[in-house]
Parts: sequence; structure tokens; C-alpha cells
Amino acid sequence: MKPFRIFAAIAAAAMLAGAAQAAENLTAETAGPGGAPYTSTTTLGELAAAAGIADFQVLDSQTLTNSMQNVAEGKTDVAAVPFILPFLMSKGAGPYAKLGKEKGAELAGNLAVLYTYRFGGMSLWSFDSSSVQGWSDLKGKKVINGPPRGAALSNARALTKIVTGLTDGEDYQGVQANWGQMVKTITDGSGDAMVLPIYFPDIRVTRAAASGSVTLYPVPKDVFEGPAMQKYLKSPGTGAFILDVAKIKPQDGVRIAAEDGVWRSPATVGGEVVRADMDFELAKALTAAMIANVDAYASKAPFMAHVALGEMDPAVTGMCGPNPIKYHPGAVAAWEEAGHKVPDCAKP
Repeated sequence: MKPFRIFAAIAAAAMLAGAAQAAENLTAETAGPGGAPYTSTTTLGELAAAAGIADFQVLDSQTLTNSMQNVAEGKTDVAAVPFILPFLMSKGAGPYAKLGKEKGAELAGNLAVLYTYRFGGMSLWSFDSSSVQGWSDLKGKKVINGPPRGAALSNARALTKIVTGLTDGEDYQGVQANWGQMVKTITDGSGDAMVLPIYFPDIRVTRAAASGSVTLYPVPKDVFEGPAMQKYLKSPGTGAFILDVAKIKPQDGVRIAAEDGVWRSPATVGGEVVRADMDFELAKALTAAMIANVDAYASKAPFMAHVALGEMDPAVTGMCGPNPIKYHPGAVAAWEEAGHKVPDCAKP
């Protein structure tokens, strides 16, 4: 196993010197800093260590496609997972095509959810100095649309196709970079525009705006309300992200070009995923730690106020329907003891 950076446990120890030694040592994988997956996983690690539940060893800036497979194969204990991935794995499709349908379904059956959250919206943005000043300008351009493989890339390509009818590699040139190199790729002129996950505020947008003003372009209202987008919003790991722009805190050098003052885009939904055979009490304790400390997550980053943490509605969480994985039995117990109704379709 690769070495892990032990920072979640260290942070908790620094805050609570003298706390009892945690009962478990867990490995975890998550995305890079600046997004909901990183904030969720590291905050869970801090809470677990402070409560004496577990010490987390967290490896960040990972491609979550690989992280989920590592959990399924028993190589990692916890991972942030967008819910399009279990669906693709269960079908032996997309990045899991080499597994085949039978092996993919077997591995997907090893996965269970502790809690869910929104990974962010997905939309177009560009520097104001760019030749791209909206969705209609993408033909023939270079578009930075995610890491080399994974949910973000799949979602970006699908969204661009729905809004513009354009196909990556045919009508425009997709440019990929690992999350750890994404800001550099954005600012060094590698692309004319970006179709990437969006938070409010978004650390990648903030850093890019230091090099020049940028504009964010939500999905046009007529496209968003059209049949193609509405069908897409019901696809695995996808939900609607609708927000009054007036409720978004302004950022220097960042403009939102919303036609009627409303942000509309698809949202990637997912959650913290563990092995289905994780100890019942351990899964319950981890989930209970999140439920009791939702405010702690919100205090870590302002965008966490918009990630629907603690929701149970399948229309928001992405559970049920085509999503093949369920809540862990221990998580179900934690949710129900806290007074939440867990949908029957999301129970194991």
C-alpha cells in the first residue's frame, strides 16, 4: 500500500491534546483541497479522532475512480465517491470496462454509504480575455474538462453535449489534468475555457481570477428545462443545483452571467463510501459523528453551506434509482437514532 499523509489525526490531536487514543486506524482517499470531498473526508477524520473512534490516514488529490475501486478491493477503508462511479462499476462500463460486468458487479456489491453530499455544480467558465464568452463559442476550442479519467470528465463531456451538441475530440479539444495540477493548467493558457465542478466560492476560480477576471456561465434556462437535461438530471450520480445568485457571496474578479439571476446546473452527488463489511459499530459511530457535527463541516469552508449535507431525500442525495449501492447497516442505525427517516430503497 502507498504511504499516506497523516494529517487529519494530527489536526485533531492538536485541537484536543490529551484525547483518548482512537480505537481504529483507517486509511482514506479523497480529492484535492478546495472541494467538498476533501473537506468532508478530512473533517470526518478530525471528528473520528477527537471522539476516539478512529485515526484517519488520508491521501488527498486522488482520482476518485481509483479510490472507489481501492475500497471495493479492500485496499482502502474510506473514500469520497461520486455516485456515477458505483453505477459504472456495476455495469463494467466506462473507466471500469476492463473489469467486465461480472467482476464489476461483484466489486460494486462490496460498497456501502455512510452519508451523502453534493460534490458541486458543473458548468462553463472562462477568462474574460478568452475567445470563449459563453456556451455558443466552444466549437473548435480547447476546453479543460477534468482529470484524465473519472466522474468529472464524464459529466463535463455529457453536459457540453447536451448544451451545445458538441463532442469532445471531434468538435472541440478536451484538455485533461490531474486535480493537483488543475489551477496551473487553467492559468498557463492550456485551454480557452473550462467545464469543471463549481462551488460557491470555488478555490480554483478564486486562484484563476488572480490572473485575470473570469465569468461563470450556468446552463441556459431553456436548455435546463428541456427534456434532454431533465433526463440527464435523473441519471446516476446527478441532481439539480438551483440557487439564487443574490445568495452567492460576491468574489473579486468573478462574475456570474445568469440570464434571470438564477444559477442552474447539474450537480454531482456522492458521499463517503466504505466497505459493506465494515464493522457495524464502527460505521455507526462514524456516521453519528457527522450527524452530530454538521456545523463543524460548514465551518471548514463557506461552500459547504451549499452541499446538502445531512439530507435524506433521494432526489437530492442520488441514492436509490440507478444507484446500486445502499447505506451501510450501521449508518442506517445512526440516521434513525438521530430521528431521520431513511428511505426503504436506500437500505441494504
